[in-house]
Amino acid sequence: MSKATLRYCRVSARKARLVANLVRGKDVSEAIEMLSFAEKKTAPILKKLVESAVANAEQAARRDRESIDIDSLYVKTVCVDEGPALRRFRPRAQGRATRVLKKTSHITVELGTR
Repeated sequence: MSKATLRYCRVSARKARLVANLVRGKDVSEAIEMLSFAEKKTAPILKKLVESAVANAEQAARRDRESIDIDSLYVKTVCVDEGPALRRFRPRAQGRATRVLKKTSHITVELGTR
């Protein structure tokens, strides 16, 4: 079981969950292929995170002097949590200002073996 985490990603958690739901439970190779062709902002971010989790699994196996079959890995969990929002202001009519929230998210990918 290996894990990779991306924190403070500049995409809202709601939009990231759409892509996370695509790959949850899929084999790693299938997940990477799906993310390569998905036309969402989060897709390349999540693809890189899955590849990082695979590299973490290889590194852990090498450290423990074990062998690992990458074809047996699958995306066990993908967790997308809300991060802190950046608060910005836009000028409005009659001297007013409106707050704009630029949302961030924390994405965690966990791989397991079948």
